[in-house]
Amino acid sequence: MRKNGAMRTGLAAMVCGAVAVTLTACGGVEGGSGSGSGAKGHAGAPGAVARTSAPAVDPTRIPGLGDRLQRRIPSDSGQVLAVYGEGEDSADSTAVLYTKSGTAWEKTRSWAAHNGTKGWTTDHHEDDKRSPVGVFTLSDAGGVLDDPGARLPYTQSETYQAPHDWPESYWHDFDYVIAIDYNRVEGNPPDDPTRPWGDDKGGGIWLHMDHGGGTSACVSLPKEGMEYLLRTLDPEEHPVVVMGDKANLKA
Repeated sequence: MRKNGAMRTGLAAMVCGAVAVTLTACGGVEGGSGSGSGAKGHAGAPGAVARTSAPAVDPTRIPGLGDRLQRRIPSDSGQVLAVYGEGEDSADSTAVLYTKSGTAWEKTRSWAAHNGTKGWTTDHHEDDKRSPVGVFTLSDAGGVLDDPGARLPYTQSETYQAPHDWPESYWHDFDYVIAIDYNRVEGNPPDDPTRPWGDDKGGGIWLHMDHGGGTSACVSLPKEGMEYLLRTLDPEEHPVVVMGDKANLKA
């Protein structure tokens, strides 16, 4: 496990779909600058009130997912972070951690979150400012700050530092990061520049600290949420993130 790795020179991270040698995304500013069926009362009973019942919940499924994405969750995964986007063109979302107990998924924690400033896409490309919809493994972590007790391999380096010509609210975005395994090599530090599918498909898409608004393609959470995930996500549980706008998640 990599703990507090040696600081690498240069900003090698190519973050949130931006292909460059500096940290140019994950919220970075361009140019440097988140039916029940009706149940009737007793027939003929005076004053009977119609009641509705919620659809039955299947505890063996992650809520809000259609069969397509549900089937893509590995059978050996015991931890799923579901990111529910408010809309296809919205940057607002909610992140919910589910933990498997036997065959049932149990809600563990949830946080307000943000995604790409332009929303979501099923065909992500570099610099489209949309987060990719899908199921992705979570295998590597790092950040500017010292390892908070992460279970995932953690690489600490000041090279994650967001440029200070960005607005001040962005400066701590990469204090903690967890790589989303989209177009990257698992087992390498989050800022590794390798893009197996080519540069046009973007890369460097992370979970990272929230600055209060949309990102370039990453998913951002409050500091408490990032710390909790780093201390909780366990490689032996094969954690994954399932992310997208609610409509695409249900499709």
